Amino acid sequence: MYYRFGKVFHFLTVLIFVFVFLYIYAALTDIVAYQLDDSGGFDKSIGKETFFYTGIVAFIVLNVLLVVPAKMIENQSISSLKRIFPKGKLLSDYMIAWMYSFVGIINVSLIIMTFFVHSINNQNEISAGEFSFFFYLIPVLFVIWIGALFWILIQKFKEVQASNKI
Repeated sequence: MYYRFGKVFHFLTVLIFVFVFLYIYAALTDIVAYQLDDSGGFDKSIGKETFFYTGIVAFIVLNVLLVVPAKMIENQSISSLKRIFPKGKLLSDYMIAWMYSFVGIINVSLIIMTFFVHSINNQNEISAGEFSFFFYLIPVLFVIWIGALFWILIQKFKEVQASNKI
């Protein structure tokens, strides 16, 4: 049941990323800066198409690499995963929800990085300094999600130990 919340969160972040990325791609000039020098000029830049294809490839690779294990657990496609995460168990549900929501958190960080690139290139709309809160938020979210993973694994180890004593 809980894994559905993770799947919905992942799906929403995919939609938001695609919308934001295409909007920002349309708003960018032919040269995209991703770092400014001390005077506010472009220090490092790439072409608009390079930015687009690099961003899309990174997004697809990260999503596929991280969603495939969740799908494998969910579909019970490997026998060892069937034993470790049997279908219908609460901890299996937690693990699948964690995996999908973790991919959603990575998508949120990609969205924030895309907005940051947009703010560097369109300084009239949003200043790059307004993103400092979000740059601190992403590591906090990663720490919370990794902590949740350890909690799930500790619960799983306790479950295995309890089943071995019986």
